[in-house]
Amino acid sequence: MTLQDILMPDCTFCAISGSSKKRVLDKICTVAADKIVEHSAYELLESLIAREKLGSTGIGNGIAIPHGRLPNAKSVVAVIVTTDIPVNFDAIDNKPVDIFIALFVPEDACKEHLTTLQSIAKLFSDKHIAKQVRKCQSNEALFNLIQENRH
Repeated sequence: MTLQDILMPDCTFCAISGSSKKRVLDKICTVAADKIVEHSAYELLESLIAREKLGSTGIGNGIAIPHGRLPNAKSVVAVIVTTDIPVNFDAIDNKPVDIFIALFVPEDACKEHLTTLQSIAKLFSDKHIAKQVRKCQSNEALFNLIQENRH
């Protein structure tokens, strides 16, 4: 499963005000909670924070892929957010992050989860894509860019 398969226009946000890691994760979880009725935004945030405690999901070059596994969830949900200014995210290269691709998956979909994470990492390993994402001026433009770049 690829990001393009699961990302929806109403889960795509361009240049939000993000002053901290927690505020960005809060925004992501608020959006995802509308799609994942089995869990509250707080429970979604707890799943992301639990994963971050294992090690930062900041993969470098200003990109993070926060993700969490959810008991009793029925579907995979992706949320992509860019911030107006990069925020400290304890990324592996110690650079701040301004592109966040969050993934919420059912607890029993481990194999799907790993495949989707790999496809996201592959897509964003292309520095040209990240550059284009940062130039997007609207949610629609960001969504369309992601959809046009299937790998």
